[in-house]
Amino acid sequence: MLVIKPIEELEEINELKKQYFEQSTAPLDGMWHFGFVPMSSHYGFYEGNLLVGYCCINDDGYILQFYLSESAHTQPRELFNLIAEQNSSVIGSIKGAFVSTAEPRYLSLCLDNSSSFKVNALMYQQVAPFDSKSAIDLELVLAGQEQLPRFVEFATKNIGAPAEWLSGYFGNLIERKELWGYWKGGALLATGECRLFDKYQTKYADLGMIVAESERGQGIAIRVLSRLVGLANERGLLAICSTESSNLGAQKAIHRAGLRPLNRIIQIEFDHEPST
Repeated sequence: MLVIKPIEELEEINELKKQYFEQSTAPLDGMWHFGFVPMSSHYGFYEGNLLVGYCCINDDGYILQFYLSESAHTQPRELFNLIAEQNSSVIGSIKGAFVSTAEPRYLSLCLDNSSSFKVNALMYQQVAPFDSKSAIDLELVLAGQEQLPRFVEFATKNIGAPAEWLSGYFGNLIERKELWGYWKGGALLATGECRLFDKYQTKYADLGMIVAESERGQGIAIRVLSRLVGLANERGLLAICSTESSNLGAQKAIHRAGLRPLNRIIQIEFDHEPST
């Protein structure tokens, strides 16, 4: 008999997480899986005293990861359907799921329960060699802790993210030497992130970028991205990134930087009422 219990310490599922990433057909989005997932609620699947799987649910009631090991006696579809149909008293209400096309087993289970879906984001991978000529005239400067307030103010103004969250997020990137700035005349015009993976996807670097609203449409995005791709390649890593499906400007810049949208992040809605 399988029992579902909350996971208090994420280290408990490290091996299962490793297996989860090994099942993927392409590198998974860093912000989703290393930013949003750790902030979500995790639940372990136990057969007796043996931990055989897990899932994580965000605060809005969407599943972000689901995994059941090959050693489990329980059938993945039966367990997933039970959760999706809101019949787990431990997990409770479920609205839907976020899943990528690079997670075929999890995606298949989500589609079994789907009432509707839409593409949330495009997932890009580097497929072309880096062309340094496109970024030769642009200098990205590694950010220091003393510049943290400037970066937080910049991002708050240009993408509307909350300052408190940005302080922790950018502070961590600065400490890891993964945040860069493009400055001109003392003004910060763009930020660039070249995020490295500590585990699971260590052959890749996950890129991020913000360009000031006043400077968009002037070619800065492609130059920043090309420089970030170069920084990744200098470390022997391949670049990945993602962007919203509606952000056509970013998609053009990413394409010109040699990355291609090989996968998608999909938001799936379930239409189940809990059994009585």
